[in-house]
Order: sequence, then C-alpha cells, then structure tokens
Amino acid sequence: MRINGFNIDPGSNREIKLLICKLPSGSKVSVRARVFRSTNPGPTVLILAGMHGDEINGIEIVRRCIETNLFNQLTSGSVIAIPVLNTYGFMNFSRYLPDGKDVNRSFPGNSKGSLASRVAHVMTKKILPIIDFGIDMHTGGDNRFNFPQIRYTTGSEEGRELAYAFKPPIVIANSTIRKTLRAQAKTKNIPIIVYEAGESLRLDQDSIAIGIEGIKNVLRHKNMLEPMPQHDTDCLSFKKLSWLRAPQSGIFIWKTPSGHHVKKTDILGYIYSPIGEEKIPILATRTGYIIGHNNNPVVNIGDALFHIAYE
Repeated sequence: MRINGFNIDPGSNREIKLLICKLPSGSKVSVRARVFRSTNPGPTVLILAGMHGDEINGIEIVRRCIETNLFNQLTSGSVIAIPVLNTYGFMNFSRYLPDGKDVNRSFPGNSKGSLASRVAHVMTKKILPIIDFGIDMHTGGDNRFNFPQIRYTTGSEEGRELAYAFKPPIVIANSTIRKTLRAQAKTKNIPIIVYEAGESLRLDQDSIAIGIEGIKNVLRHKNMLEPMPQHDTDCLSFKKLSWLRAPQSGIFIWKTPSGHHVKKTDILGYIYSPIGEEKIPILATRTGYIIGHNNNPVVNIGDALFHIAYE
C-alpha cells in the first residue's frame, strides 16, 4: 500500500501526514491518518471522523479504537483511521474551515480551490482510490441530537449489507447529497455508510459505545477480526424522513426525545412565550420514530424541532 509517497507493508502500521496548507501564522495544517495492515490480504476500510470539527463523538470513537489496539488485531485486510479530518474546525470548536465552507459540501475538491476544497481533494485523490468501503462518523449539528443510526445510499446492496452488519438501532436508506464524500464515493462504486449519533460539542457515552461496537461488528462481518458470538439485534428500517418545524418563536421545551415511537397528533413538546402568557403544543404530524431533536431552548419560527423517520 502506498499513500502520499509512503509505503505501508503488510503486518505493519504507521502514521501518515497529508499536508493541506500553512496558516497565516506559518503553522502547518495536516490530516493525520493511522494505517493498520494485517499480514493477510483483505479489504481496506476507511474509518473517518471529524469531517466537521465540532462533531466530537466520532473523533472519540476512533480515538478509543486506536487506544485499545482494536486495529492491531486485524486478521486480514487494512484499516485507514482518520480521527480528525477538519483539524482547524476541531481546534476552534467549529463545523467549518477558516473560509467558512463545509468540507462535506466540497467534494471532489480542487488542489487550487478553497481550503475546504483542498481537504476534499486530498481525500479524493489520496484515500478514496485505495479503499473498498468506509464508515463516516457524524453527529447532529446546531444543538440537534441524533439518535444512533446508520445511513446508506438507496439502491446500494453492499451499503445495505454494511449498514445491517453495523447493528445500529435504526437504519435509513436515503439518496446522496451533491458534493458530499458519500456522493463522490458512489461515483467510484465505493460504499460509504454514515453513523449519526449524539450532538456536536458534547460527548454521549451511549452513542460512543454503539459506534465502537458497530465498527467491530462490521470488521467481523468482513472477516477482518476474529469472530465472536453475536446477539440478534432488531434494526428499525426507514426510507422516509420529515422535519417538524416550529410554528412560532419562543422558548422550546421538548417532552419526547429521540428514539421514541410517536403517533400522529401526539404532543412532543411546547413553545412558550417568554413572558408566560401562552404556550403552543408541538404535535406530531405523522406516525413514526423520532431520530433527532433540537436541544436549543430558544427557537425561531421555522426552526427544525424534531426529525421523524416513517414509512
């Protein structure tokens, strides 16, 4: 395996730094990748976190996998682990890069483009060509909590297989969004599943535990780790998503959090007038499961409050 001019032999592991740019201070910004290789041939998987610098749960999941030597136990294949893709955003508690752009809306990128575009370009040119599949770690953004879930690309049988192998509580099939990593990988027939769990700038131990176990499950499914007795896990499967939005501005207090089944017209929370004169109930507009909710206590009319998955 050769990445950015470095050879990684079977049975070895090493850190590779992919230089992105220099900041005005002269400090270098690099993407640090840890590569782990078994002595036996097998698939190569990308395990990625920190696409958005403020999404800490995924970063912690990959960190713990490295710390516990999980990837040193490979029986076949290789793992490319990138705990923090957006280094600048991570240091500054930000989803974005200094140019205000989102890396996950910048693929395939450009070596002479914006900073976000250059990060995407490095991933497209240096990493995607050598992987067989990937797991991309995310959380909810803007004070929104996501119940642990795996998303895969509609119509991708291999993506579906990986999603169910992860054994998450919820599996969602949806289409790709333009200029995302998953959309770019699709053009190369590389399945990427996305793990969404928790909230930005907050560590959620349940989300982290499910994520670590999910990575193990996928690696075992691909015969990359020693098999272990598996427990049957029922995954709820959905193909349709809908946002329930605030009918007016005010103080928002939810009553029913993510992970719960709700019926149409159930009261999910209230929006209160700051001076206490009125409250507006938030009613479920359809029957389904809440897969995400807003933790922001003050909302404006039209803000997303609940994300509901349904059939």
